[in-house]
Amino acid sequence: MAATIQTVGVIGAGQMGGGIAHVCALSGFDVVLNDLSGDRLKASLATINGNMAKQVAKKIITEDERKAALGRIKAAEKYEGLADCDLVIESAVEKEDIKRRIFSDVCAVLKPEAIVATNTSSISITRLASSTDRPERFIGIHFMNPVPLMELVEVIRGIATDDATFESSKTFVRKLGRTIAVSEDFPAFIVNRILLPMINEAIYTLYEGVGNVEAIDTAMKLGAHHPMGPLELADFIGLDTCLSVMQVLHEGLADSKYRPCPLLVKYVEAGWLGRKTQRGFYDYRGEKPVPTR
Repeated sequence: MAATIQTVGVIGAGQMGGGIAHVCALSGFDVVLNDLSGDRLKASLATINGNMAKQVAKKIITEDERKAALGRIKAAEKYEGLADCDLVIESAVEKEDIKRRIFSDVCAVLKPEAIVATNTSSISITRLASSTDRPERFIGIHFMNPVPLMELVEVIRGIATDDATFESSKTFVRKLGRTIAVSEDFPAFIVNRILLPMINEAIYTLYEGVGNVEAIDTAMKLGAHHPMGPLELADFIGLDTCLSVMQVLHEGLADSKYRPCPLLVKYVEAGWLGRKTQRGFYDYRGEKPVPTR
């Protein structure tokens, strides 16, 4: 039987985790936002508050809805705070060993019927499920960035995911007002399997000197009507995340067309990860972004 989801736990108070907490609280769910860092939790709650205030200003939500939603979010620095959750969504860094450790630790405090989900953008759901005590109640629920604005959620079953978990998860996503794309459990699923090789190809185009940063981004914005150029988008996603997804594709599908561009590797090694570090394919330290190549 499909479980009723009322309280949602979110592990990881970064950009994605905060966004997931934001949309869940606005949709009437009680939310427990968990992070090991108290400072990150405080910053995330402030960001959620600010983003909801922008929605009030644009008349997307009312001031009363904003206050009610903020009142539904609790912060927790320990996994024990997630004990009463019906669904827990992990949204930590895109590294398999860290995610596996989170799952084995958190399952110890969850009630037996709780559903465990991951917001991974590329890693095998079946493999992550094997690090839990409940592979049949484990699923991929992959939100797009930025969560409050993006209408799509990918839902991915692992080999062991049971029908009740799949149905409960789809009902939950619909309650958030999001559209579902069901993906098979293949590396990077649907969106990133198509999007990240395009970004990687744009970086090869830069690496080989076919065009500079500005020419490549302008070409795709005006020539293909993309809202952001691929290099600008890479900076927004985070070049470390782009590299992680390309590595998962390259290793998982063993096809040379997914080889990460050496220039992408070089930027990540330099710590130039895009907007979050103020430098990537653009330098964000001045008044407006300036291309770095």
